[in-house]
Amino acid sequence: MNLAKSLGSIGGLTLVSRVLALVRDALQARYVGAGFASDAFLVAFRLPNMFRALFAEGAFSAAFIPMFNRRVAEGGGKPAGIDFAERALAVLFPILTIFTIALMLAAWPVTYALSGGFNDPTPSQFAYAVTLSRITIPYLLLISLVSLLGGILNSLERYWVNAAAPILLNIAMIAGLWFFHGDDPYETAWVQALSVTVGGALQLLFLIWGCRRVGITLSLRSPRIDQDIRRLFALILPAAAGAGATQINLLISTALAGALLAPGAISYIYYADRLNQLPLGLIGIGLGTILLPTLSRLLGENKPEEAMHMQNRGIELALFLTLPATVAFLTIAEPIVRGLFQYGAFSAGDTVATSTVLAAFSIGLPAYVMIKVLTPGYYARSDTKTPVRFAMIAIAVNIAGNLALIPTIGYLGPPLATALSASINAGLLYWTLRKRGQFHADAQLVRRLPRLAISAVLMGIALWAARPLAAPHMLGLMPEKAITLVLLCGGGGAVYIAACFLTRAFRLGDLRALVRRTPAKPVTPEEPI
Repeated sequence: MNLAKSLGSIGGLTLVSRVLALVRDALQARYVGAGFASDAFLVAFRLPNMFRALFAEGAFSAAFIPMFNRRVAEGGGKPAGIDFAERALAVLFPILTIFTIALMLAAWPVTYALSGGFNDPTPSQFAYAVTLSRITIPYLLLISLVSLLGGILNSLERYWVNAAAPILLNIAMIAGLWFFHGDDPYETAWVQALSVTVGGALQLLFLIWGCRRVGITLSLRSPRIDQDIRRLFALILPAAAGAGATQINLLISTALAGALLAPGAISYIYYADRLNQLPLGLIGIGLGTILLPTLSRLLGENKPEEAMHMQNRGIELALFLTLPATVAFLTIAEPIVRGLFQYGAFSAGDTVATSTVLAAFSIGLPAYVMIKVLTPGYYARSDTKTPVRFAMIAIAVNIAGNLALIPTIGYLGPPLATALSASINAGLLYWTLRKRGQFHADAQLVRRLPRLAISAVLMGIALWAARPLAAPHMLGLMPEKAITLVLLCGGGGAVYIAACFLTRAFRLGDLRALVRRTPAKPVTPEEPI
């Protein structure tokens, strides 16, 4: 299996989704700004977004996919896997329905917990925030059902349907902003909250269609707790914390920022995190989606060396793509934020604040991606407990970091604390896999990583030198800003690729290998990614 080719198919759809998300965020910045209305919506959106990351991209997939593959491999074929999926649906659906209703009834304390009570809001403002939370909470049920159907399709290597589903959420939110925005930011934020739930319904309908395309229709049975279901829940619960440490850390950071900082801080963190999530979504989540079913299948076939080779190539590809993004966010964060968001209600001061938060977040970007690449090495072995222990350590570090840094450096405290906690989490995941003999860096990875780092630094020097040339053009109208930003980022990318060849991180033959489908096997130092 060629990781680059597989990542390209998923990454292409993820790229479309993330570009639409940037369009959505740009429209939100224009029509809602970075005041209390924006903070209230972002708090209401935080719980569904976190639940999506915990359940759809993390815990459920980590537990369900290896079990589904095992049922198929043990001789029952696809019907045995579908039987297991129906039994899981029968138990999950009533639990999720009750959970969603309970959260809607408890929207007041939930909103308070997520926002830290905001910072001295009026009663009407807080009531408005609670209303937005009630509107978005049904998305939790919808996205959980989406994750079940997506897990089936991923197990069958039909990755594209699940990868395309987030596009529908972004389309729904863009349509709400474009066609139904009002002159009042509070009215527009209400429309945004409603479009979240509409988008979730569209995603579920799309996944149902995708399953029927491959002959899969799930029937709703009477719930019954059997041995498989108990095993599924035993894996899901720890995986939720393990896979979602980054989201939990961001949730804690948002709550502390809302409680301790002035209005606008939550919005600065949100917009910066959205940009930081772009490479994380394209690289980390995409590779994690591919690696989990691939590693579980290879280990099930008793091919540990091939599994280790696949994870080495995953790390190599992840850092090849992540290091230049990290350097770009450190060197040209302000032009990026200015070109994407500084319109309408989003001011120049908001740009400066958001760009500094983005630079702070980017310090931990390689760690965020490495967590996504390393964690499948545990989940493929049905070990969901070890990642959760490390996640708890990371969360404790994040809380301590926030409490120590927010009083001293304000809104820069949460992103720096989150980056530190992610780095510790990634380090523990790597060290433990290596200690167990389940992973070691091969000669090719050891040779290439320092050369990739040097190439990224050379790109950063070029971007820093180009900033004064780009600065006058970033003060014009949207088309001029967009063209300048494309040239700046494209030029940086060209310098990085040239530097990779200059440092011999890559050879010309490697380009041909990136698009060639080859079977996984142990490699020599001369073999390409």
